Amino acid sequence: MKQSLAGLEAVNFRLPSGEYLPAHFHVTEVGLVSKHFIDCGGVERKETVANFQLWEAGDYDHRLAPQKFLHILNLSEKILGSEDLPIEVEYQQATIGKFGLDFDGIDFMLTPKQTACLAQDACGIPNAAFALPQLQSACCTPGGGCC
Repeated sequence: MKQSLAGLEAVNFRLPSGEYLPAHFHVTEVGLVSKHFIDCGGVERKETVANFQLWEAGDYDHRLAPQKFLHILNLSEKILGSEDLPIEVEYQQATIGKFGLDFDGIDFMLTPKQTACLAQDACGIPNAAFALPQLQSACCTPGGGCC
């Protein structure tokens, strides 16, 4: 991400819909988020991501310059370390939205994130059934081992 900021004149974030976040957004948090959990197949898992929280207020003249954003990222190395972590972005919509992050050479693009079953073999549902429209109507049988 730091390399992407070097040649930019402005920092722009785009939602999956193509809509841009208002230019007066703030980066309110940069953090390390660790998740230690057990999937529905009983497998213990750990995930760690670098998390950015974007927020907007009524200060319409605010602009986050690339150099200022780079400074925030440099300060965050105390918490994030130097490891190349996946990035998750939080942005308030109807509820807090969580997004992945990509860069197209000009803009940072917030990419959709989706839930998934990590233990598909334990659920007894064929892989093809995990397509989004079918997932909404699929359910597990009692005692079937699926969550």
